[in-house]
Amino acid sequence: MCEGGQVDAARLACFDLDNTLIDRDGAFLAWARWFVGRVGVESDAVEWLVAHDNGGFRGRAELFARFEERFGVAISVEEYDREHPLFTWVEPAVLDGLVRLRAAGWRVAVVTNGTVLQQTAKLQHTGIAQAVDYCCISAAVGVRKPQREIFERAAAGAGATLDGGWMVGDHPAYDIAGGIAAGLRTIRIGHHHAADTPAADHDLDSVVEAFDVILAG
Repeated sequence: MCEGGQVDAARLACFDLDNTLIDRDGAFLAWARWFVGRVGVESDAVEWLVAHDNGGFRGRAELFARFEERFGVAISVEEYDREHPLFTWVEPAVLDGLVRLRAAGWRVAVVTNGTVLQQTAKLQHTGIAQAVDYCCISAAVGVRKPQREIFERAAAGAGATLDGGWMVGDHPAYDIAGGIAAGLRTIRIGHHHAADTPAADHDLDSVVEAFDVILAG
């Protein structure tokens, strides 16, 4: 309890979505194999898509325009946004960890950059949307990581405070530097990107390990 009988604000645990709570790159590979098989282009088209995808950070319009130039087949960005989420999945241990955090009194938010259509579809398809308190999608709130405001929006949406909170993600600039700027403790997951920003408080191989770190703190 705070002075005057007010209840302490709940603490916040923020999680990135792609390549943190879910294997986004694995889902992209699965989609690419499905698409290439459906349209019947040469098998090296899968390797080409993965090599030029840049972990999802290359613009879809640019990637698909270059694919059409190389292979002569058009890919619709709108259709991709509807199809790709259907290839995403979440490990049961991840959902269990989110449940454990909330049971321990933490408010849990997903903080993700991306389009409303695709990110909402991923969150719904995997069941993550139902396992957290709030989903903060950059296109929906008009601000992106690493800006502090998106973390403030996540805290407000989850009914929590940034004080004593955490940000867990794979991207050094968006997740780790952004979380630090927001006053959050940070956990970096995996090694998908070169670390050219301040070091996280913890570097872990899997988001499953992060749940115990947060609960211990």
